Amino acid sequence: MYDKKVLHLLDKIIESVEVILERTETVDSVNAFLDSSTGTLLLDGVCMKLIAVGESIKNLDKLTTGGLLVHYPQISWREVMGMRDIIVHHYFEVDADVIFNTVKENIPVLLEILKQIRKEI
Repeated sequence: MYDKKVLHLLDKIIESVEVILERTETVDSVNAFLDSSTGTLLLDGVCMKLIAVGESIKNLDKLTTGGLLVHYPQISWREVMGMRDIIVHHYFEVDADVIFNTVKENIPVLLEILKQIRKEI
């Protein structure tokens, strides 16, 4: 069984992923991020949440000494953490298409697995 720190961090990650999905629910193309100042604000906000998720996944892995995420190979955890690094260190090179595809294709699966982890620990 994991301690309260792990559970709290996992809850915060789930909350952030849910916020990403809620805020992008009506986004139907990458242009929604690019065609208006509201869209670019949304893109910036999504990027900040992705940074938080990636950093928190790194911390979760450290707190569990690498023993938790390894049991959920459906997710490329290295890529989740790597997305954070790309956004932080190459912010002006962030590709809105990549963010859009991540939000629409990968984030729903990530949420499902995170909820599974939370239920199982």
